[in-house]
Amino acid sequence: MSYPQLLTPEEKLADAKKLLSLPRIVAICGSTRFMTEMNEADLRETKAGKIVVKPGCDMKSPHELWSDPVEAEALKVRLDDLHRAKIRLADEVLVVGDYIGDSTRAEIAYARSLGKPVRFTHPEVDPDA
Repeated sequence: MSYPQLLTPEEKLADAKKLLSLPRIVAICGSTRFMTEMNEADLRETKAGKIVVKPGCDMKSPHELWSDPVEAEALKVRLDDLHRAKIRLADEVLVVGDYIGDSTRAEIAYARSLGKPVRFTHPEVDPDA
């Protein structure tokens, strides 16, 4: 007797996206020093008909929400987890900027480990090129 193959969570998500007729979802990654460029990429990807998810906080800019160093460190951990969830949700990743730091390098490796296509606004910074 054969048993039906159980779908992985990733396959279930892909099926749900198809059933809901969702457009492609792109996760924007990169250093928050490129927030202006990320916003421009968001506009262009949205105009192209894609759903865009990107960093929502620029912790390099002063703000009362991360003015306390202890709270800021805890927030950074939560934001990193949240961004990895955005990468899991996305169909593809767009890396913005001409600099790749450790966090962005880790996001690229994570996306590729999940089989997500990764594009670059500056292909020459691709750590695997």
